[in-house]
Amino acid sequence: MADPRDNGKEENESTEGASPSEQLIEACRRDNKELLDEIIANAGSEEAVAKLLNETKTVLGNFAYHEAALNGSYEIIDTLLDQDGFECDPISLREGDTPLHSAVRFINKLPHPLSSSNMQVATALLDMMTQAGSNPRVRNKGGLTPVQLCDPIDTELKELLNNALDIDLNNGDFIVDQGDIASGGEDDAGSASDSDFDPEEYQREKARREQGKVRNGAPF
Repeated sequence: MADPRDNGKEENESTEGASPSEQLIEACRRDNKELLDEIIANAGSEEAVAKLLNETKTVLGNFAYHEAALNGSYEIIDTLLDQDGFECDPISLREGDTPLHSAVRFINKLPHPLSSSNMQVATALLDMMTQAGSNPRVRNKGGLTPVQLCDPIDTELKELLNNALDIDLNNGDFIVDQGDIASGGEDDAGSASDSDFDPEEYQREKARREQGKVRNGAPF
């Protein structure tokens, strides 16, 4: 029988000689908290840590947070969100996704209908991200918010995201379109910006959602 510790050894060997950015992406993809802790400890000041975590990205334009979310790396995300100055809503180059979009994409790839254990994982992941400040209002390049990406049968997850959306709406914000995303350029880290609250649109949105519930399905 294979020694389970061999996997950790192989992971450590695979990062030998790699740059801090390369190691960070590897840690995010494998949910390797030990490696992430080492990277953070070696980065130096809080400013240097934030710069590394916020600016590291793949050749496809995904930031470290996206890679963690795409792989459901709960422990990594929990650690990232604890870092001072960490950006909760970087925008991916290819899809225009936030990490919250990426987390939904990860969940959508799990066997459906979701098992009880997978539902717990999915709920905990999305709840942690929204509670920490991930913006549920941002639309990606396809014009979709995270809740609109959800599998239609995942009503519990859609309700969780809709509740997070309601909190933002009540705070005076509404849906953020790609045109409202503040970015220094195509290759720079983008982040979600706030938009003006439209009370009439808010009421229309609430009405659409209630109609969807009557039809036994959420409108998103």
